[in-house]
Amino acid sequence: MKFNSDEIASVIQKEIETFESQMDVREVGTVLEVSDGIARVYGLSGVMSGEMVQFPSGVIGLAFNLEENSVGIIILGDYLTINEGDEVKALGKLLSVPVGDGVIGRVLDPLGNPLDGKGPVESSEQRPVEVIATGVAERQPVHEPLQTGIKAIDAMTPIGRGQRELIIGDRKTGKTAVAIDAILNQKDTGVKCFYVAIGQKDSSVALVVEALRKYGAMDYTTVIVSGASTPAPLQYIAPYSGTAMAEHFMFNGQHALIVYDDLSKQAVAYRQLSLLMRRPPGREAFPGDVFYCHSRLLERSAKLSDDLGGGSLTSLPIIETQEGEVSAYIPTNVISITDGQIYLQPDLFFKGVRPAMNAGISVSRVGGAAQIKAMKKVAGGLRLDLASFRELEAFAQLGTELDPATQAQLDRGYRMVELLKQPQYQPLSVTEQVISIFAATRGYMDDVDVGNVSDFETKLLEFMRDRKSDVINQLAEAGDLSEAVESAIRSAIEEFKKGYRPG
Repeated sequence: MKFNSDEIASVIQKEIETFESQMDVREVGTVLEVSDGIARVYGLSGVMSGEMVQFPSGVIGLAFNLEENSVGIIILGDYLTINEGDEVKALGKLLSVPVGDGVIGRVLDPLGNPLDGKGPVESSEQRPVEVIATGVAERQPVHEPLQTGIKAIDAMTPIGRGQRELIIGDRKTGKTAVAIDAILNQKDTGVKCFYVAIGQKDSSVALVVEALRKYGAMDYTTVIVSGASTPAPLQYIAPYSGTAMAEHFMFNGQHALIVYDDLSKQAVAYRQLSLLMRRPPGREAFPGDVFYCHSRLLERSAKLSDDLGGGSLTSLPIIETQEGEVSAYIPTNVISITDGQIYLQPDLFFKGVRPAMNAGISVSRVGGAAQIKAMKKVAGGLRLDLASFRELEAFAQLGTELDPATQAQLDRGYRMVELLKQPQYQPLSVTEQVISIFAATRGYMDDVDVGNVSDFETKLLEFMRDRKSDVINQLAEAGDLSEAVESAIRSAIEEFKKGYRPG
């Protein structure tokens, strides 16, 4: 058999011309051990903290601990699919989640995967889960109100756009209810809402989603769920994922509100990861950097300067206390990071005062800057009045004779407490709040029986909506209690009182 040298030469030449070097260059490591949501990996000497890695089963991990001979990886998914000896490859990028209008109205996991059965998330943009918070020069003071629709809060501990207001209290004192009402009240305001459920029962989260859907709030709300049965790594990154999604709107000149429900469970998940990684434990076995874990999260909430579009991200972190212990480690940490707290007290809750806000301990460090002028005028002395009422109430229980002025103060206090009670899922507009608080503080309810205060308020507001809408519009436009507006409100209330019948 003869070989044709020309043919061989042309084949070799063709092969050389079409040759492509397909070298697969990537950094790989080997799983040494895997357990409880973490893996220890040998190799990966160039991996960076927070970098994503991938296991053969497709599960993603995050470089968490960089040690001399190995890397500690937290596994964001099912760690039971990973075996000792598996090859791990570094992906060379940070963990990101989908952002934009595509996530609104969806129920997602912390990685941005849908949990609501409505198909994939349609989003072309991604945003890193961990970013450095905006600096001092890029912010401006909080000055716009974010109305929660809850009288007790908007009057005494007002919240502004860009503020961080902690909701703190024992279990089952209505913390989530306050946050959900705040979300419902953002309807038609253009504020995008994000509810991050961390370590909650799936049944509780389902009830929240159903309530949001029932009242039309899912049109502008995203729910990020990392339930009680999800691994600790996902519970740990859930609030950061939610913040990344919310920040997208802030940096585009819009306004967002995020609720973390709750950060105590995130701290417990972080403690679990840190102890498994053999990081040294500190107070209550939490790692030393648990403060930084929360501060770098909450510092991302801000009111941006006008040069950056003036967008804002307001956060309502929730912390659960044990037996009212506000001075425990995690509660004191988060109190020191936030701009005020709403403290919900169990004994008030069981007495039927709901929201069960303790006006003495609750505070907003933004104060009147986050209130319209009309609310400032009617609710200015409300906190002090309630605090002195509580003292008088304790004194009156001794059974001593009271002078008429003290008795009158007590009577008005009982009516004020009754007025500040509010049913769940019924937020009020700020103008309606001003009118009902005006009626109480100016003495129009002093002759109403305490049991009829709620009925009086409901009927008064109905009367104002139906027959005096011009007064409501006048107050809404002015935003202030000018003499003309005040006299219009007074005459409207007096007219209503003439025809009021209890029951």
